[in-house]
Amino acid sequence: MESRRNEDLEDIVKAAEKDFPCDPALQQIHIARSIISMEAEKAGLSFCEYISSEADKIRKYSKSA
Repeated sequence: MESRRNEDLEDIVKAAEKDFPCDPALQQIHIARSIISMEAEKAGLSFCEYISSEADKIRKYSKSA
């Protein structure tokens, strides 16, 4: 399972480097969004639903701290 995830990440990085060869900042944004999309898919949520659920977790944690 871990090796599959590493392969997926390598593919994402290669695609970002190809799509944005001269812009490391855009590469990082593309990589981050791709990882979030993968996590959302695993959770059975859309990208926006996943972001919202993570934001809710952060809000709950910050209120309890």
